[in-house]
Amino acid sequence: MGYLVNSVGHVQLNVVDVDALVRESCDILGLRVTREEAGCVWLSSNGRMAELVLHEAQENSTRSIGFEAVSEAAVAQAASRVAEAGCSLLSEQPSLDCCVTGVSFVTPQGHTFELHSPVATEIYGNRHATTGMGPLRIDHVNITSPDPVQTRAQMETIMGMRLSERMVDDGLSWMRGANRLHHILGIVRGETGLHHYSWEVAEFSDYCRLGDLLDTIEKNFIWGPGRHRPGDNTFAYYIDACGAMVECAGNMALINDDDRYEPNVITALKRPDNVRVMNVWGEPAPLPWREHRFPWASPAA
Repeated sequence: MGYLVNSVGHVQLNVVDVDALVRESCDILGLRVTREEAGCVWLSSNGRMAELVLHEAQENSTRSIGFEAVSEAAVAQAASRVAEAGCSLLSEQPSLDCCVTGVSFVTPQGHTFELHSPVATEIYGNRHATTGMGPLRIDHVNITSPDPVQTRAQMETIMGMRLSERMVDDGLSWMRGANRLHHILGIVRGETGLHHYSWEVAEFSDYCRLGDLLDTIEKNFIWGPGRHRPGDNTFAYYIDACGAMVECAGNMALINDDDRYEPNVITALKRPDNVRVMNVWGEPAPLPWREHRFPWASPAA
């Protein structure tokens, strides 16, 4: 089965205090506002119109995760697979008007996903003046699912994602798209929700700048900087103004020998003996990271 999805397209959140998260996202993380209208703000780290979309709401929750398709034709192909995967079709129109086509569906576990056509990018608009850290792009999301094996099968059937790595008990797995990054989606066993969304950093020194900026608002990293074994990327995590966990990550491994690649299976699960399974540099994941779950809104919301 070929890839229908290339990369993460956008994260849409329902937010009680939109102004607070916009302010933090711009001043600390370094995003820019690309559109602002009643009850909704679009933000981006580069020349794309939207990577993080915030909707004013009565609760803080995940509204949907958008994945960017390899083509407009791929969107139609994915739509034809939704029922086969046991999911329910919500819409065959894109949720954002910067996309030409799009299909949204909800899984039996309660995740709302969208696959949309490639978004036009101003390639010379990637850089913008900011006092924030300045990430390059949104690069992956990790979700929580009560049935990670079934969720993985849905992503394989509908979007053509492929498994890159998993724990032997399927407690955590990582899936890739056509851009060949080790993962654009991580699936964690747990009640339906969002574990974290992630931005790619350019240099390790960006963590120093981000940490110092977080300190100015009396925040700090909850884990990292470190280097994950799965994906081989550097990382640091913090909690944003609406309670969602944000990762900043750099230098993720590429799987170039795609057709010959065999997914790695992690068998060392016992803590603390397996500390380097998740962090090459040896600092174990703290309890707030392991137990974090940001709620997922029902489709009606």
